[in-house]
Amino acid sequence: MREKKTLKKQDLKGIPNISKLIGNTPIVPLKKITSGIPAKIFAKLEMYNPAGSLKDRLANALIENAEQSGQLKPGGTVIEVTSGNTGIAVAMVCAIKGYHALLVMSDKNSQEKQNMMKLYGAELVLTPHTVQPDDPRSNYSVAEMLVKKTPNSIYLNQYDNPANIDCHYRTTGPEIWEQTGGDIECVVAGAGTGGTISGIGRYLKQKKPSIKIIAIDSQGSMLSHYFRTGEIIKAKHYEVEGIGSDKLIKAMDFSAIDDMIAISDKESFLTTRKIAQLEGIFCGGSSGAVLAGAIQAVEKYKITGNVVIIFADSGNRYLSKLYSDKWMEDKGYI
Repeated sequence: MREKKTLKKQDLKGIPNISKLIGNTPIVPLKKITSGIPAKIFAKLEMYNPAGSLKDRLANALIENAEQSGQLKPGGTVIEVTSGNTGIAVAMVCAIKGYHALLVMSDKNSQEKQNMMKLYGAELVLTPHTVQPDDPRSNYSVAEMLVKKTPNSIYLNQYDNPANIDCHYRTTGPEIWEQTGGDIECVVAGAGTGGTISGIGRYLKQKKPSIKIIAIDSQGSMLSHYFRTGEIIKAKHYEVEGIGSDKLIKAMDFSAIDDMIAISDKESFLTTRKIAQLEGIFCGGSSGAVLAGAIQAVEKYKITGNVVIIFADSGNRYLSKLYSDKWMEDKGYI
């Protein structure tokens, strides 16, 4: 009779904490929704990060950078402006490390995102989405006020922090290169803070200067207009979360990208819903914008090789918005 093996305590292995699962996200080919397109489009699924978005990379990097520089001390408060995903990721990392997360976010962002931040233990301050960046009620102004009045606190400031670009230069860019074996013609990603596309672009341009780096903006944002003309204009309201900006930000390196394409809210959301229906990938609204922009880029630049696009987050944080028929009908999208 075979002797039954008993699992001993010292045989058990694990990871120090869940933040060690950040990165090394998979890429999968899109087939049905890209039928008839000459290029092969692969989606890098950032919702496989532990808190569900690519911003896990950023939050972990910014907090570690603040610790190493001595700015963030034990028991401190981490203050950040967010459209949701960064806030969720910051809240997760703070829960792991024992910091207090104080997050500032526009009231246009989904209730699901707000709930997730609170469930991680974060404190949330909502601001009106109708105000301009220099208004005292804006995200940026409120965050700066909070850091002045909160003892032992730091403001991560993802929009102007060089560590934003660096984390994607060190992780996301090399992952794409390794996963494709360097056989890649184009990368397409959304531009919100700009760190993702800038870091990827800097890395891949060094490896292969001919590669096309395409940033996706939202119609209503001022970024794509500035990219084309150098003119700063007043942003208009748009519904897509996580891409676009109402001001210039230092984490957006325009020299690292070849083109910027603006996609409408309606096209973003309808494409996102098609991704779920045709590919079985449950992603957020910016992913639809990125795919729609990638299809435009393939046609514009006559791309026939491999294209990697970034799906930034999961659809579970948009159930009350783009995945709600009622919300879509109320907005006139369907």
